[in-house]
Amino acid sequence: MNAAAVTSHLDAGYEQSCGELCEFLSIPSVSAHPRHRRDMIDAADWLVALLRRSGLAARIVSTGGHPLVLGHWRGAEGAPTVLLYGHYDVQPPDPLDEWTSPPFEPTLRDQRIYARGATDDKGQLFAHLKALGAWLTVHGRVPVNVVVLIEGEEEVGGSGIAAFVRAEAEELRCDAVVISDSAMIAPGVPTIETSLRGLAGVEIAAIGPRTDLHSGEYGGVVMNPAVALCRIVAGLQDAEGRITIDGFYAGVREWPAAEREALRHVPFSENAFLAQVDAPAEGGEAEYSLLERRWMRPSFDVTGMLSGYTGEGPKSVLPARAMAKLSFRLVPEQSPADVLEKIEAHVRSGAPAGIRIRVTPLGSARPWRTGRNSHAIRAAARAFTRAFNREPVFVGGGGSIPIVTDFSEVLGAPVVLAGFGSPGENAHAPNEWISEDHLRRGMHASACLWEELAAREAHPAVLHSGGGQAAEAP
Repeated sequence: MNAAAVTSHLDAGYEQSCGELCEFLSIPSVSAHPRHRRDMIDAADWLVALLRRSGLAARIVSTGGHPLVLGHWRGAEGAPTVLLYGHYDVQPPDPLDEWTSPPFEPTLRDQRIYARGATDDKGQLFAHLKALGAWLTVHGRVPVNVVVLIEGEEEVGGSGIAAFVRAEAEELRCDAVVISDSAMIAPGVPTIETSLRGLAGVEIAAIGPRTDLHSGEYGGVVMNPAVALCRIVAGLQDAEGRITIDGFYAGVREWPAAEREALRHVPFSENAFLAQVDAPAEGGEAEYSLLERRWMRPSFDVTGMLSGYTGEGPKSVLPARAMAKLSFRLVPEQSPADVLEKIEAHVRSGAPAGIRIRVTPLGSARPWRTGRNSHAIRAAARAFTRAFNREPVFVGGGGSIPIVTDFSEVLGAPVVLAGFGSPGENAHAPNEWISEDHLRRGMHASACLWEELAAREAHPAVLHSGGGQAAEAP
């Protein structure tokens, strides 16, 4: 019983699998919009059906929000238990006019599959599920016991899964957690993430007069909420890219010199990175490298602003209110709850007379960091080496996956975060895609991973990061 026969089976059935994935991608499971509630249920039902066809027991779990999908196969007596996590919800597809093909009509072109959710996270999750099904089809068993937990609220920071993990910790108890919800550092370069930034999201509303006013009659007399909000938001960051909120950096430490040095060996081009998105220049803290700013430092971004008249042509209006959505990415020493308190205090203190401020949290996630030498991470490194024919590099993650810290703390299991998305794949943006080559190899890596996780032999060597020795993270 080995993974070679499984990968051959996956290759033989790839076209059929691709059709199934496109069916999954066609479901507009946008968790942020109430109008897609039925689609969320349809996506969860689709996954339950796939798991059952593949040979796993599966059911829907109600959480009060969008449903969870729970599956398991426990036929490997004496073997480790592995929890596979993913999410079936996707980001809103807006702006629709920037899509070359409709976001929920999967389209194959240039050896890529284009659709919302293609890489984040439906495509990557699907690859793991097909590999599990292939093991059961070819060998009638998987080398390890498997628990599958798939949520529908990852993109909105929902708390349903966290409560479920705490309440059902015994049912979910495992020896390792596997997650593929990230991109590789470069095409064909397997990548394992050992840290994630946290998140504190917030909406700031600046409220002025009772209704919109004539800008000629009231301009220069009544405080303009849009102008006030622009000043507040602009004041959150100085000209050097540092966040100006009092106490924001309290406790934030420099990462070990060895880890910062290891970044120099990661196969990464700053110019190519910026060119992918047609960005003319970098932003953020100038004294840190781009990768340090991306993985090791906190950041602040405006993710949306709205006020006044935004239609065609002019309208002489002084708006009654203005709104901005803000995203703060955090590092391990920062607490989202503490940061949100400091944001609110700072914003309220900066509001001019005549402007009322309303602050609404928009979700949060705690930062996460792990070491590199657990058996689970070594197993993943071997599996991805087999699938991609080169050793992986170790990197940080700039984004957030809210449940990862709960898995670590509640289940006490090492988390393997190894995705096979591609750089510039437009996750969260129009024309999201996944590489067919990475999808195939991702299936192969998953097939090998279940075999490697079952291995009992010791593999003590810490793998290298690029051309240099990877420093062991605390």
